[in-house]
Amino acid sequence: MATHAHISHFKGSNALVGASIGASLALLSMVGRKLAVQAPTALAGDWDKALAAEHRATLLLFDKLRQSEAGAKRTMMLTQLKHALGKHAMEEENAVYPAMRSVGMTKEADALNGDHGYVKQYLYELSDLLKDDVAFKGKLAAFRNDIEKHMRQEEDELFPRLKHALDGQATSKLTRRMNQEGLKLA
Repeated sequence: MATHAHISHFKGSNALVGASIGASLALLSMVGRKLAVQAPTALAGDWDKALAAEHRATLLLFDKLRQSEAGAKRTMMLTQLKHALGKHAMEEENAVYPAMRSVGMTKEADALNGDHGYVKQYLYELSDLLKDDVAFKGKLAAFRNDIEKHMRQEEDELFPRLKHALDGQATSKLTRRMNQEGLKLA
């Protein structure tokens, strides 16, 4: 016959097991979410193809945001854009731009990094304009134009130069590093 002490111990053990299982499931869920967010980038191929795919996805977010009306949906979409741009910037600033500097493209890497400061400024200003439809859409259009110029410069000029300067092993290493950086914010 079980005593009260044994039953209390059993209940306490069940609570610990339940908490452990819950924590494990939460961790697995977080890792799974991170992998799902980074997967399209990782599956796109080498670092330059992956970043180009992110550029296209980001421009689509801009277009959807432009069509939105003031309210909760616009706020949510701006948050999605902020997250996408933050993850993308981390990949470039912590992997690609240092690789550019290592092959003598310091001035170009620094200019691109400087552009990222303006991205943050645009996002800051858009957050203050969420309810002002006319001002929001005007600022968003200017932002999209500037960011598309930045993307074109990367894809059409600078990334091909960097890729040409890297051998196969260095390209693989850069791709791996870029994906590791993306996972940090995925």
